[in-house]
Amino acid sequence: MSEPQAYHLFDVTGIELEYMVVDRDSLQVQPIVDQLFETVTGRVTSDVDRGDIEWSNELVAHVVELKTAEPVSDLQACAVRFRAEIRAINGILSSLNAMLLPTAAHPLMDPFTQTTLWAHDYSEIYALYNRIFDCRGHGWSNLQSMHLNLPFVGDDEFGQLHSAIRVLLPLVPALAASSPLLDGQATGWLDSRMESYLHHQERLPALMGPFIPERVFDQTGYTREVFEPIQRALAPFDVDGVMNQHFANSRGAIARFDRGAVEIRVIDVQECPSMDLAIAELVVATTRALVEGHWADPLESRSLVEGELLDVFRQVIQMGRDTEIRHAGLLSALGLDRTPRTTGDVWRVLIERLHSELSPSAARGVALLLEQGSLAERILWRTGSAPSRDKIVDVYRELAACLHDDRPFARG
Repeated sequence: MSEPQAYHLFDVTGIELEYMVVDRDSLQVQPIVDQLFETVTGRVTSDVDRGDIEWSNELVAHVVELKTAEPVSDLQACAVRFRAEIRAINGILSSLNAMLLPTAAHPLMDPFTQTTLWAHDYSEIYALYNRIFDCRGHGWSNLQSMHLNLPFVGDDEFGQLHSAIRVLLPLVPALAASSPLLDGQATGWLDSRMESYLHHQERLPALMGPFIPERVFDQTGYTREVFEPIQRALAPFDVDGVMNQHFANSRGAIARFDRGAVEIRVIDVQECPSMDLAIAELVVATTRALVEGHWADPLESRSLVEGELLDVFRQVIQMGRDTEIRHAGLLSALGLDRTPRTTGDVWRVLIERLHSELSPSAARGVALLLEQGSLAERILWRTGSAPSRDKIVDVYRELAACLHDDRPFARG
């Protein structure tokens, strides 16, 4: 097997988008991704090669992942390909009275009665997780995200990238949250996916660690502080050695030394690819500015304490743009004075600085996020804080149409 091509900082980006398969009428989850794949390939498989974009399975049988086959240099060009694949999948699913549904969590799913684990390739890994944690919970079987993979070569580039991403992680959900409803009601958290995720591996806390990654900036330190504790925690359960240390790492951003990338995992999937790619462009541009020291000395941010950053993150996933950032070190790392300000105000300043770095499509998407709020805020605007089941179904049917048409979901 050939070694993966090495890409330097910001040469390319890898994108992964996850979607639910649901009944077109009731929106109930449909565990039929294996049937979808078999229709296309003639056999049950875990991956479908579609050229520039691949389809893959996930832990549960009602979620399909679309991902770039190779990392790309032009993010907005990806939106066209993702749009085509979404329409192709919807065309196949229509014969089963099913369709894809966006957002990071199903608003009505009961994970304790409606969870079906993937039963084919790699099922031994999912079975291991299920034995340890019981995967019938929102933090396991009802969550969809966008993963961004940013490349690095060697310890120096890894350290720069890892440091910048640690700074950015607490702020991202203020714009990217899309999961305000679970079990048919508003949860009080704009990013319910991340709130559930923070608790889903409490039986083996080493797998998630402090969630905001540790202050380690080379592969040796990462192995010692992250991978070795994970391996020790899993050893009593993984007697057959089926679990990969990269796969088991559940931090908000994980180092993939096997492919020379850091994967950011705190971004809820949006209503359509154009909005996903707008957020991706913004995250990449902000990370690059941090790495290159445009606003502050990047070495100073390496001392930021992960527990303190997690405190900020917890507030942001609940209150979004209204969260008041009081962490002086975080503000300083962003090149801001130490006066407390809301996360929305922080993003407004950063976006103004970065405007020339964004494509016209991304700039339009980001402007919508600033003007109308995250998708979670827009969903709540339409459903209200105590929605009926029928109202939820109506709103999420419209979100499914937004996904198919690749258009933003407006507040009203």
